Amino acid sequence: MQKTHIFKLWAHIRQWIPAHRKLSYIIGGVLLVAISSTTAFLILYQQPEEKAAAVVVKKEVKPEPVKYYSPLTGNLVADEATTKQAVTAVMLENSPDARPQSGLKDSGVVFEAIAEGGITRFLVLYQQEKPQLIGPVRSVRMYYVDWVAAFNASVAHIGGSAAALAEVRNGNYRDIDQFFNAGSYWRASDRYAPHNVYTSFEKLDALNVAKGYTTSTFNGFTRKDSKQAEAASATAVQVTISGALYNSTYAYNPSTNSYDRSQAGAPHTDREAGQISPRSVIVLKVPMTLVLEDGYREQINTIGSGSATIFQDGTVQEVTWTKPSKSEQITFKDAAGVDIPLIRGQTWITAVPSDKGGVTWQ
Repeated sequence: MQKTHIFKLWAHIRQWIPAHRKLSYIIGGVLLVAISSTTAFLILYQQPEEKAAAVVVKKEVKPEPVKYYSPLTGNLVADEATTKQAVTAVMLENSPDARPQSGLKDSGVVFEAIAEGGITRFLVLYQQEKPQLIGPVRSVRMYYVDWVAAFNASVAHIGGSAAALAEVRNGNYRDIDQFFNAGSYWRASDRYAPHNVYTSFEKLDALNVAKGYTTSTFNGFTRKDSKQAEAASATAVQVTISGALYNSTYAYNPSTNSYDRSQAGAPHTDREAGQISPRSVIVLKVPMTLVLEDGYREQINTIGSGSATIFQDGTVQEVTWTKPSKSEQITFKDAAGVDIPLIRGQTWITAVPSDKGGVTWQ
């Protein structure tokens, strides 16, 4: 606006210049100075445009949901309370007359060892798994008590060897022997004694609650997520434990990343749930001797250390097992002393005699 008025004034002056040329030069110079000064002022001191204030939008970061895992299997569970559920161990028979068993597939950890005369028996541990038919239930041995001690578990069985009963009844264990809790077990009519005693988690849970065995606190195995190997290095496993009726094989199943178990040359199945396929298979080499208790009994040295072989994710790893004491958990470490994590899911552990048992694979 100011420049417009100045230029109009200059136009009038130019008309007047011819008559007053000298004076016009003076006035023109003054006006040029004025115009230049005004223009410079407008350029240098013009009001800057207001910039729009930057709007910072904070993105809401939602915390990752807390995940809870079973200390027995490493499987994902619903909540923290579920991780503290009571663990229950059941002694299951494996003589030919006891097959196929019930409740064996849907379990967390299985320890297999020779009970007597080359006949194997299973110590089967459950936490979140709740099969409603479990059996046939049989007697306990000392080494099974040693293994179960680290799990703070109730022990369901029907009697046992003299040493095992003295230990499990000493007040340091959650003994739920059928001898003293007959109402929590029954005899099936489709099998003959002694291969026909069964139980269920409806009955075992009620028995545990009645005795105050409602939670278990223990250190489980180190666990990890499953990751199938790009190139499987052990797809067929042969375990020699005693003889043809009890030796077992495992065929790696890449579609499930688990090991389909067979024994006595046939698939090992659960009567109700079908093919037994643990996620991890572990073979322990253990010293075994015959000892005289209430008759001659097999004795396994479970405290100490020895060699073991782990099969999981289609791979094989030779490691060392260690169990420092009854109450401490068995662990598995590599040559550098690093703990070996087991993949989440059912773990099957077979103890083979170090002098005549063994494991091969291809």
